[in-house]
Amino acid sequence: MNSGTRIITVANQKGGVGKTTTAINLATALAAIGENVLVVDLDPQGNASTGLGIDRKDRHVSSYDVLTGRAGLIEAAMETAVPGLSVVASTLDLLGIEMEISSAPDRVLKLRNALRDEAYPYSYVLVDCPPSLNLLTLNAMAAADSVLVPLQCEFFALEGLSQLLETVEQVRGSINPKLGIQGIVLTMFDRRNNLANQVVEDVRAHMGETVYETVIPRNVRVSEAPSYGKPAILYDLKCSGSQAYLQLASEVIRRERRLRAA
Repeated sequence: MNSGTRIITVANQKGGVGKTTTAINLATALAAIGENVLVVDLDPQGNASTGLGIDRKDRHVSSYDVLTGRAGLIEAAMETAVPGLSVVASTLDLLGIEMEISSAPDRVLKLRNALRDEAYPYSYVLVDCPPSLNLLTLNAMAAADSVLVPLQCEFFALEGLSQLLETVEQVRGSINPKLGIQGIVLTMFDRRNNLANQVVEDVRAHMGETVYETVIPRNVRVSEAPSYGKPAILYDLKCSGSQAYLQLASEVIRRERRLRAA
């Protein structure tokens, strides 16, 4: 990896919060504004790979091969329909990865070592994690500069957040001292719902400037896009969800510039 590459892990141990949707649409938005982006799919379900149009039968070299040392990143990276956006796809083989690497002394550093070994011109690497705090997520955090947390606008939003932030602190203290929180992005927001508005207020009150200004609305077109193997931005650029992800990409870049300058 070149020294200018920023590695952002997209993580939340709770499922159904828009984590993968955020990973693929943020990656697409970053590519659309001229960045060279790689998505690493570490979720055995492989939804990020599917959402970027990579058919399961075409995933001959995957993130499993990268983590087990059978292949390098360059070999595993596949181009998508989005110019400037590649993906290291996931397969169900990842379900057995914990058993395979758990006894290795560098078991939480497999991804970091793979990223370090390759000289590749990505300005951003986004890692999509499974919805759990397991060895795959720890690998992603160990390799990352920062963690981006998608948070659904629902009643229990803050409850799971504290556990995730605790894990980030543990990783920072033991494995990756540079790891920070890139930001918290509020997803699936319905302005007609009083509870959703209250959740936004509560999260901002608790987390302050860590929370992005951009809020991702609940949007049918965004939900439909993965079934067509497309990011929402390709499927319907003008829908409110796509526009929100483009705004989020600009905000992420501004925040990254501040983090680099710090």
